[in-house]
Amino acid sequence: MPLENHAEFKLSITKALGDQLAAALETLTPAPLTEENISLLPRHKGVYQLHRHGEPVYIGKADATLGQRLRKHLKKLSGRENIHLEWMTFTALSVDEDFAAVAPEKLLIDRFQSNGQAPWNENGFGINDPGVERDTTVFSDDHFDQLYPANLEWVISDLPQGTQNLRSFLKFAKTTLPYTFRYAYNRTQRESFYEQFEVTIGQPEMTVNEFFRFVSSQLPDPWQIMVLPGYAVMYPRELYSQSARRLYIAGQELPPRAAN
Repeated sequence: MPLENHAEFKLSITKALGDQLAAALETLTPAPLTEENISLLPRHKGVYQLHRHGEPVYIGKADATLGQRLRKHLKKLSGRENIHLEWMTFTALSVDEDFAAVAPEKLLIDRFQSNGQAPWNENGFGINDPGVERDTTVFSDDHFDQLYPANLEWVISDLPQGTQNLRSFLKFAKTTLPYTFRYAYNRTQRESFYEQFEVTIGQPEMTVNEFFRFVSSQLPDPWQIMVLPGYAVMYPRELYSQSARRLYIAGQELPPRAAN
C-alpha cells in the first residue's frame, strides 16, 4: 500500500533554468531587426529570439557575439520572397554560461515549441550553406526555403565597373548576395580557371536574375547555374534536382523541366 508520509520528488534544474530564460525574454520589448538596433547590442555571446508579426518564430544562440549572428539573419531575410523586414523584430539575452554552450538555446527551444511556437527551428532556417550533398534534395513544402525562396529580383548594387576577370566578379557577387551562391572549380586548374574569362561591366547594378544570365553566358558548355529554393549552385556538369526553380545555361533562363 502507498505510504502517506512518502513521495518521490524529481528535481529539474534545467526546466527551472529554461523557465527563467523565457521569463527574462518576456520582459523585453522586441526591437525592429535593423542594423541600427543590432549595432547597439553589447559584444557578448548569448541567446536571442526572432519574431514575425510579434510571434516568436526562431530561437538562436550566438557563440561569438549577438550582433554578428543577428546580422547574418538580417542579410538572409533581406533576400527572400514572401517576407518583409518590417515584419521582423528581435529580443536578446547576454548569457554568461558555466555549462555547455548549447544548453540555453535548447532549453528555450524546448519550452517555446511545447507551446507551438518557434517553427523556424525545425524547418531549415538556421542552415548556412547546406553543402553539395544537399543539391539534389527534394525540399518539403514546409521547409523555410520553400516558404520563403531566394528573391531573384534582389538588386546587386555597387558593381565593380570596367573589364576584369570572371573570378573577381564572382567573388564580389558571392560576398554580396544575401544567400548562398556556390560555384565549382575546374579540378585541374582550380581558381585560375575563371581568370581566363574577361568580363566588362558597364552598369552599377543588376538583379540576381540578370547576374545569373550574364555569368552563364560567359562559360562554355556544359556549365549551368541551378537555382534551388534558397540558394544557387554553378557546376561544369548537368545537375538536376526536383526542387530546382530555374536553370541558366549559355545566357538563357530556363524552367527546370524545359532543360531536361
